[in-house]
Amino acid sequence: MRPPTRASEPDDAPEPGTVERWAFDYVTSGSLAHKLAPPPPPARWAREGASTDRRPRDLRPGRPPELTPAERAPKTPRASALRDPRRRAQLLHTFFHHELQAAELMAWALLRFPEAPAEFRRGLLRICGDEIRHMSLYAAHLDTLGAPIGSFPVRDWFWERVPRARAPVDFVALLGVGFEGANLDHAARFAEAFEAAGDPEAARIQRVVGAEEVPHVRFAVTWFERWSGPLTLARWTAALPPPLTPIVMRGRPIAREARRRAGMQDAFVDALEAYP
Repeated sequence: MRPPTRASEPDDAPEPGTVERWAFDYVTSGSLAHKLAPPPPPARWAREGASTDRRPRDLRPGRPPELTPAERAPKTPRASALRDPRRRAQLLHTFFHHELQAAELMAWALLRFPEAPAEFRRGLLRICGDEIRHMSLYAAHLDTLGAPIGSFPVRDWFWERVPRARAPVDFVALLGVGFEGANLDHAARFAEAFEAAGDPEAARIQRVVGAEEVPHVRFAVTWFERWSGPLTLARWTAALPPPLTPIVMRGRPIAREARRRAGMQDAFVDALEAYP
């Protein structure tokens, strides 16, 4: 089997046969098949707390030729527009790409923060696997809609922002508490919209993804509080890289019960909902 095509491979690529090399190969692969179904990660990890001068600060994702870049993200269609299978497929394709970026960024963080606790890095690997599985759910349904992966351009919106994280606490604040937290709101809303549009399978996928995002957000909340103290709006916003604010990290309406299950206290959710 030919190795996956990579965007780049620096001289200090992780040792073959390690979880770190698996993560590196996943991020840098330019093969859609590899992104959708990578081999199982090996059991062996490189030495914990590896020298920080070898962290992949500038590691960028490989992009399969099927995924063409868009200059700007498409506007989210109104619920009524989702009765059009093409518009529905376009939105599901965007969700697929969100999951791809999330999987890659979990692998990126595993590499970027070798000094982080082993329990934390193992959690990143576990979540990466969940995101890859979510991608497969979207990809399969897109095929049934006649719009396979690559039918629409994509934008690496999360990759443009998340690598600004300077420390693990910044990473969980931005991707976990922030973007994945917002997905709890969005998943519930779009599940209802897909159901109303006559696509129960798309609705089912959204509910599955939304339910499985809850432990992802709880993971982020747990580690944020371990490093920074109780989750408050002030502590959280202080960890976000400028110019990002909570405005892009919440949906309407707020999925209060899902956020509670994810470990967010009502006071935090109230403050998030009232944020200007």
